[in-house]
Amino acid sequence: MKGVVVAFKVTGGERSGWAVLHVSGELDLVTSPVLRQRIHDEVAEGRHSLVLDLSEVRFCDSSGVGVLIAARRLIRSCRGRLRLILPARGAVEDSHVNRVLGALGVRRLFDVYGDVTDAVDDGTEPLSA
Repeated sequence: MKGVVVAFKVTGGERSGWAVLHVSGELDLVTSPVLRQRIHDEVAEGRHSLVLDLSEVRFCDSSGVGVLIAARRLIRSCRGRLRLILPARGAVEDSHVNRVLGALGVRRLFDVYGDVTDAVDDGTEPLSA
């Protein structure tokens, strides 16, 4: 039986002075180095306000969580800001990333928003953990 291949993609853009990376697919041992490099590239180019849109990430393992924690550390060392986008609770397909972060007890480390519009608006408060 053949496994289903889920394409992993990271696409970038900019909104309201924030670098926004849209991540889709599975964030695992094979794909997490791609995201790690992309985050490092953004920071190296001087973008220290970063939104990671993880709303289309269907699976995240410990290596993916490691990339998110390393990204938080990197951004904080630059006195920057990191925000995550995870689907709101009660969405038809609850966020796997949100469940994993919660199960590992690290969800509270991140400022989480429901969508890009809220994430780039400095007047919007993050969702509670």
